[in-house]
Amino acid sequence: MKKGVTINKKARFDYEILEKFEAGVALTGHEAKSVKTGHVNLAGAHAIIRDGEGFLVGMNIPSFQPKNAPANYDSMRTRKLLLQKKEINYLIGKTKSGLTLVPVRLYNRGARVKLELGLARGKKQYDKRETIKKRETEREIKRAEKRSY
Repeated sequence: MKKGVTINKKARFDYEILEKFEAGVALTGHEAKSVKTGHVNLAGAHAIIRDGEGFLVGMNIPSFQPKNAPANYDSMRTRKLLLQKKEINYLIGKTKSGLTLVPVRLYNRGARVKLELGLARGKKQYDKRETIKKRETEREIKRAEKRSY
């Protein structure tokens, strides 16, 4: 995995991703530096649309230098998403119909930090079991292939 790329594995397990969007994230300087070194946790994060703006809730970005962090720094603060008005209006309609905005991965594009958002539908428990079963059978097939060589 390249530096600065963080994948939310739990999102693919808990949700069925229907569409993907790219959004910028408004970060402070030491947060951006921390993200570029790969110190970020997307587990449990989700995006919301409020008052015509997008926000990311629940993403943990520890300070780049913990001993040199600003006095009142909150690593779990709500961060603004940089989306176009047309995308925001589209997402408002989709989220009202029962879909969720989930961060799938966080990466660098040049000097910018971008977030890949997934418009997702939650999986039921039996869907999750089916995913686990499929993963296990694929592993067993690969093991059997390795032994046959």
